[in-house]
Amino acid sequence: MTISAQHTASLWPEGKRGCMALAFDLDGPTGDAMLNGTIWQKADYFTFGAYGPYRALGRILDLLSEHQLPATFFIPAWVVENWPKQCQAIVERGHEVAYHGYRHESFYAISAEKQRWVMEKSREIFWQVLGIRAEGFRTPSGDWHKETPEMLLDAGVTYSSSMRGDDRPYLITVPGHERPLVEIPGRWEMDDYASLAYTREPNFPSGLDRTASYALTLDNWCREYDGAMNEGLSLTTLFHPKISGKPGRIMLLDQFFSHLKARDDVWFARCRDVAHWWMQEHAND
Repeated sequence: MTISAQHTASLWPEGKRGCMALAFDLDGPTGDAMLNGTIWQKADYFTFGAYGPYRALGRILDLLSEHQLPATFFIPAWVVENWPKQCQAIVERGHEVAYHGYRHESFYAISAEKQRWVMEKSREIFWQVLGIRAEGFRTPSGDWHKETPEMLLDAGVTYSSSMRGDDRPYLITVPGHERPLVEIPGRWEMDDYASLAYTREPNFPSGLDRTASYALTLDNWCREYDGAMNEGLSLTTLFHPKISGKPGRIMLLDQFFSHLKARDDVWFARCRDVAHWWMQEHAND
């Protein structure tokens, strides 16, 4: 395949062709079951979620250190409250921690007032527990209301990694705000839930496999990565420690990280670094 001249020119710092921003959603046991209260009657779901910060996170942090890769962790503030040492370890190792709701709320289903409460609560917890003012946000629901970008800017957020509108970052202009919101789009193809999340209920299709082959998953991820880098684009991930931080799957991540580092034309960055650079380069476009 021949790449056009406009795609071979460097768009990224250090003369790199492409940009890779590894990101993990450390959800813990938050989400719908916690929000509607059923989690307190379903110990299996609670322990499934708690496995992420309690057991899987350490493996992922060690693997990132081994490969010398930076990452961003989007974390519901309730998880920060309940696993403070584990979340502090993320910051201590030089990675970024960013907002992901309080209890993984759907930002499409709640009012603008409730969204503001969630962000204020999260800001308070991040400062008290981690000593940071986070700059990033990833909507837990993969969607938001039209009021959300303004609310995020008011909360001091620099960038979002929530939408799907491009293969590169882009700027979201908000009326009444001089500074736009940087959007670092994700892709469902780079979500480990799509391939590796096993569920007992619903058991559909009945009798068929409900997780993909690890070899096929690795091949898919590598192709997405190489395709994006070949065209000079950016890529981020929606990986979850409770899904891909298990012993067999950490070997899958190890192979994927080795594939990432085999290239010398990629800028590996935290999402906030991507947002700062994109704003600097494109704010006047």
